[in-house]
Amino acid sequence: MPSRWSARRTRFRAILAGDACVHPASVHDAISARIAADLGFELGMFAGSVASLAVLGAPDLIVLTLNEFADQAYRIGRAAELPLLVDADHGYGNALNVMRTVEELETAGVAALSIEDTELPRGFGSSNAAKLLSLEEGIGKMKAALAGRRDPDLAIAGRTSAMAITGVEDAIRRAKAYEAAGVDAMFLVGVKTKEQLEAAAAQLRVPIILGGGATLGDRAYLAGKGVRVSLQGHQPFQAAVRAIHDTLKALRDGTAPADLKNLASKELMAKVTRSSDYADWTRDFLGGVGKG
Repeated sequence: MPSRWSARRTRFRAILAGDACVHPASVHDAISARIAADLGFELGMFAGSVASLAVLGAPDLIVLTLNEFADQAYRIGRAAELPLLVDADHGYGNALNVMRTVEELETAGVAALSIEDTELPRGFGSSNAAKLLSLEEGIGKMKAALAGRRDPDLAIAGRTSAMAITGVEDAIRRAKAYEAAGVDAMFLVGVKTKEQLEAAAAQLRVPIILGGGATLGDRAYLAGKGVRVSLQGHQPFQAAVRAIHDTLKALRDGTAPADLKNLASKELMAKVTRSSDYADWTRDFLGGVGKG
């Protein structure tokens, strides 16, 4: 029997199987997911870095727990019928932890998740330079992720930053190994040039998810290189922080509430909170007159 998440997982699979490249909406909570869905985005992206900011107000240092991440992913998915791709970082531990991560995120309703081969979190005495796991451990994590999946429609992407850390040759070696392990897509981070992308695309059969690939060319170009999802960044969260900061500062500095600028209209607030639905439910189930 299909789960409540089946349709959106099918929609994500269709993106991977298609011939177009889509830009996902960076989302971090229920309201941002609803806005993205209302605007017609095909896909939402919930990143580990944004999760740390939204849930903890902390930088991306892998201090967020799996349960905190999964709970927020569930809140996002519950709010809007938007397929959600999530960045599950290193799977919150070793390969056995990766299995648990997949189980939790599948239950939370995500449509797809990525597991990366970066050595995380930062160890004692280590430098700021990112390091990669051995290829063997990376393969073990990908296999564990696939073993932890119960719904075959859930998409699992292998992720590597090798392009920026160890170079093109190692990035391709790792990507091909993860492809051979059975991942549904390869999430490439750190691709800076068309030549790097084209070298990887020529060797891969699975679809590509690209982190920060918008600078390489338009969506038509990226699609032609096998890229099906291309991230643009997480500017919406930055914009929200700026808006909250400026509004609170204005109030603290003495601006009257009536004189504040750039606030959401009553109509927009009603739309994103689905107030008309609640008005109908109030009428139908409480015997009252709903207020739209």
